[in-house]
Amino acid sequence: MKKTFYFIRHGQTDLNLKGIVQGRGVNSPLNDNGIKQAQAFYEAYKHVPFDKIYVSTLLRTHQTVEPFLAHGIPSEELVGLDEISWGIYEGQEQTPEIMTGFEKVVNSWRNNDLDLAIDQGESPNTLVERQREAVEYMLAQEDEENVLVCMHGRALRIMLCHLTEVPVCQMDDFPHTNTALYILEYHNNQFNIIDYYNTSHLSAL
Repeated sequence: MKKTFYFIRHGQTDLNLKGIVQGRGVNSPLNDNGIKQAQAFYEAYKHVPFDKIYVSTLLRTHQTVEPFLAHGIPSEELVGLDEISWGIYEGQEQTPEIMTGFEKVVNSWRNNDLDLAIDQGESPNTLVERQREAVEYMLAQEDEENVLVCMHGRALRIMLCHLTEVPVCQMDDFPHTNTALYILEYHNNQFNIIDYYNTSHLSAL
């Protein structure tokens, strides 16, 4: 079995611009620029014969792939694609106090403390568990060869690690921006990145 997965992060939201923490519990819409990014991605990849589109349960991923959905491509939402929960930091402005706490947690993750979570939030290891369920489900759909997956920044970084057998503590080695693309090929029970952090569709914005 061979499949090609197009993983993208959602388009920009106003909370992205304002530096407000968005996690699994913040369901913000795209802003005008995010809609333009989504349209630019569509124009660049509308030629790809996607068999299925997978999104998270959050509005910003649905809106990002809306131009494709308008042409009748089947879609499905999976909780395994939701952003990590940032717990008590969600919806909060990035004050110096919050940024200090945030950096402390992220630095701990870099040091492989992957069971650590912000209060009331999720750890990377918890996120990996629900992501693996989503991946197993997508791989089980035998008639889907070209798949578009729209998800979230931190979640995407973590997803790319365990799909490509990179230690999850190295998640920050994968850059991301709104609607940035990674293409992965699945063949012989292995994922390989064939297009790394492609943002060429954003060049005119």
